[in-house]
Amino acid sequence: MTINLEIPKKHRALIDQAHQVAMNMLRPISRKYDIAEHEYPKELDILAAMIDGLEESGASEGAGAAGVRRDGIVEDATVKNGANMASVTSIAEMCWGDVGLMLSFPRQGLGNSAIASVANDEQLARFKGKWASMAITEPAFGSDSAAVSTTAVLDGDEYVINGEKIFVTSGERSDCVVVWATLDKSLGRAAIKSFVVEKGTPGMKVERLEEKLGIRASDTAVITFTDCRVPKENLMGSPEVNVEQGFAGAMATFDNTRPLVAAMAVGCAQASLDLTRDLLKQAGVEVDYDKPANLQSAAAARFLQLEADWEGARLLTLQAAWMADNRKPNSLEASMAKAKAGRVGSDVTLSCVELCSSIGYSEAELLEKWSRDSKILDIFEGTQQIQQLIVARRILGLSSAELK
Repeated sequence: MTINLEIPKKHRALIDQAHQVAMNMLRPISRKYDIAEHEYPKELDILAAMIDGLEESGASEGAGAAGVRRDGIVEDATVKNGANMASVTSIAEMCWGDVGLMLSFPRQGLGNSAIASVANDEQLARFKGKWASMAITEPAFGSDSAAVSTTAVLDGDEYVINGEKIFVTSGERSDCVVVWATLDKSLGRAAIKSFVVEKGTPGMKVERLEEKLGIRASDTAVITFTDCRVPKENLMGSPEVNVEQGFAGAMATFDNTRPLVAAMAVGCAQASLDLTRDLLKQAGVEVDYDKPANLQSAAAARFLQLEADWEGARLLTLQAAWMADNRKPNSLEASMAKAKAGRVGSDVTLSCVELCSSIGYSEAELLEKWSRDSKILDIFEGTQQIQQLIVARRILGLSSAELK
């Protein structure tokens, strides 16, 4: 099967719409909500209603949060560019406008992608229309998701959840939270499952909101669970602990969300490159694509290098999405895309600040904001170091116990 990373014609209208929204609706309020941290961007309710309308009419595949579903795989020769490709390309455009605002969209949370990926048909129907955030990280660990200590104990027809989660994106605003908890700590990774906990459930409490370096428009919460009782039907995936399968079930969520975060980095970096190209031109520095970099000014040569790195990140992101749409295992490619895009996003945005000197560092332009926003994209959903570790394990065929 041949892979084609050209943007499909059927997705161009969606991408153009996303770009117009980013330029005309997100950019104008970007600075406002960066300054007014924790204030809900009410303007997004209009956009959310537009997205809901597109989904209901079927006019725009991928308008909402997509998922990587592995059930019912049928091998055929048909090459598909489906919901995952549409999602990463449109998300990149939205983040060209503002990453924090994009993360604040109602019903488009990372938890929604998790539900779309691993929920059964009954759960998909039951949680349709809900805004779901995702709670993984705890005070005792960051990127090592296998270290989950939040517990879920079956008691009759309910699971009783106890623990604390930190850095929950949209943790206060969402309707429900996808919580990772262990059924039995002694059984290791295999016992870690994900549960949908709806807001208002007794024992669940948003303790505080974090003040952050970037994506300040997005609320980031600390949530505690104290004897929080959740219907057993809210466990996603199999309730059985399969030691042989290990952590694969829970980690499958990342096959979808990591390319989405990579797309966020690609979009934010593209915004920086576009503005920097214009500012350099205004300063008399022309970037000549027909001339070798070593024959141009140092600023132009550096800019060409940044664009080349950005293109590599973009293509890896498209590859991971394409593989998901074509029901191919993409764990390796998802981590490669996240590692490359996360690193390139930070490098590009900070380098653009440097290239534009005092203008880049001041609040006269959004360059300094993009450099702050982009850093989290190299951290959440698995840090740069974790992604490199996963890639190494996949390529070398080693387990997590063999390569730490």
